[in-house]
Order: sequence, then C-alpha cells, then structure tokens
Amino acid sequence: MNHSTHHSGTVHDHADLHGRAAHRGPAGASWSTAAKATLHCLTGCAIGEILGMVIGTALMWGNVPTMALAIVLAFVFGYSFTFFTVRRAGLDFKTAIKVTLAADTVSVAVMELVDNGIIALVPGAMDAHLSDHLFWTSLLGGFAVAFLLTTPVNKWMIGRGKGHAVVHAHH
Repeated sequence: MNHSTHHSGTVHDHADLHGRAAHRGPAGASWSTAAKATLHCLTGCAIGEILGMVIGTALMWGNVPTMALAIVLAFVFGYSFTFFTVRRAGLDFKTAIKVTLAADTVSVAVMELVDNGIIALVPGAMDAHLSDHLFWTSLLGGFAVAFLLTTPVNKWMIGRGKGHAVVHAHH
C-alpha cells in the first residue's frame, strides 16, 4: 500500500481497520508498549471521570447520575485522545472513528469497570465529597488497580494486532 495514499484516508486496508494486518513481526507485544497504551487510555479516562465527578457533585446530583456522567466523559476523553491523533495522521473522519473505536473500546471499558467497581466497593467512597480524603484515595486507588489489570489486556490485544496496534498501523 502506498504510504501517502494510506495516510490520506482515501484508501484504507480493511484488514488494518480490524487489526489483522496491523501487527508486524513476532507474536506478542512488549510490556512497555502495553503500559504506554494503557497510560494513554488512563489519561483520557481520568480526565473524563474526574470532570464528571466534579460536575455531578457541583450540581448536587446523586451517585448514579454522577457516575454515569463520569463514565460517559471517560469514554469521550479516552476516545478523543486517539481520534485527534489519527486525524492528525491524515485519516478521514469516518476512518478515524472506526480506528478509535477499535483501538480504545475494550481498554476504556475494562478500565471503567475496574475503577468504578472499586469505588463502589470501598465503604463510604460513593458518598464522599470532593474535599474528602476518601474520595481521592478511592478514585486514585481505582485508577492504579485499573491500570494494573488493563495493561495485560492491552498487551494481549496489541500482540494480536488489535487495540492500540490498530492506531500504530496509521502512524
């Protein structure tokens, strides 16, 4: 495939969009690569989740709508980091959406499931306020555990040409 055609977004390899041709070289991915992909994902998730918690708390919403907003914003920010990266690389809007969804959906979903599960399980964390030490320790602890549990998932996916390997096929 012509490199300039590939980045123009006018012609794309269907296999790359689904990750089957995105991985080159021996099977598997390094822990470093997986950790970087997870950190990228965690950054967007953390921004969105904290923003959602702050907004929900400021509006005096209950736990369920605040957590729902935080999760939605975690996906929005998590996806946006990848979306704007692949758009800058030259992909058209529709292709960039497909690549972003393929690259980040599983990673963000696992991260949000783990992080919010921990917050829900820590006694008192759901009712803690932004000024409470418990709020921040449970949130940051949840992010740390989510990072540790999502990194092997990303390693497995990247090693099979999926997840963030799809993004790297477009750099």
